[in-house]
Amino acid sequence: MKLTTNKILNILIVALLAYVGWQQFNPPAGIAVAEAQTMVQQGAYLLDVREVAEYAEGHAPNAHLIPLGELSGRLQEVVAYKDKPIVVICRSGRRSAKAVQLLKEAGYSQVSNISGGITAWGKAGLPVVTK
Repeated sequence: MKLTTNKILNILIVALLAYVGWQQFNPPAGIAVAEAQTMVQQGAYLLDVREVAEYAEGHAPNAHLIPLGELSGRLQEVVAYKDKPIVVICRSGRRSAKAVQLLKEAGYSQVSNISGGITAWGKAGLPVVTK
């Protein structure tokens, strides 16, 4: 079978779309909520990167809110934790994975993403503040 340039291009486009779709529905790896809770109890900084309204609907106790879109401009707020544990949470784990990447690129050395986010946190029966 002779592959033409158009057929090769079509195959590449389909492969790319399949990969992008897979990335959308498979949240990145991270730590389990129980491990995150233990880390926070031992002094890790809990960073919530959701939006203000989401945070107000319910958040983990002692979580510090810095929405993902503001994080790069507010790194000075977490500079004391540059070489200390930071656990990052969002709704499902996707935004927090982006925040982890941003923090690591900025030189933060002990950053972890909470798998499943606040959704998994609540499903595990861990406390959620709804003030």
